[in-house]
Amino acid sequence: MKIVIPIYSLYGHIYKMAQAVKEGVEEVEGMEGIIMRVPETLPDEVIEKMGATEAQKTFRTLPVVTPEDLAEADAIIFGTPTRFGNMIGQMRQFLDSTGGLWAEGKLVGKIGGVFTSSNTQHGGQESTILSTHITMLHQGMIIAGLPYTFEGQSNINEITGGSPYGASTIAAPDGSRMPSENELDGARYQGRYIAGIAKKLKG
Repeated sequence: MKIVIPIYSLYGHIYKMAQAVKEGVEEVEGMEGIIMRVPETLPDEVIEKMGATEAQKTFRTLPVVTPEDLAEADAIIFGTPTRFGNMIGQMRQFLDSTGGLWAEGKLVGKIGGVFTSSNTQHGGQESTILSTHITMLHQGMIIAGLPYTFEGQSNINEITGGSPYGASTIAAPDGSRMPSENELDGARYQGRYIAGIAKKLKG
């Protein structure tokens, strides 16, 4: 069974979280996680001015996701940075291209979830995930978050992402903070959790 993980990652935070999600997915027997990137909409010169060229080298080796990839997947876990409390524009444009899937009901009944990142501790992580859920619900998908059985999200000994809506990481205002082990554990847990549900639904 195949779980597609469509992401956008400018500086590498979401990509690192996606790798942990994939690890969690593949802890479930018979499940394969496939990380893919949504199409870029920014010109190379803008990415260079943003100081993201180096991080993009690895990200751009990922295959570009298409609506057909979503239709063929057994489950879908989206990864998007936060922009003003919402998903990033590249993810929005990709999801806006899935109208054909909606018209044919291709995603109805598929399990899915969302993980995210923000620069600050209260930078819109929860609203980003919840607003992405709206699109998923319009597509007829079944939503899974990050249950409190992942005890790391109750950790008050360190600054950490993670909520019942999904795994997340805090990048710091200058983007210098990469995901902590607790945040990566949350991403693995969410991947494993969604993969387990997908397997049960298929069976």
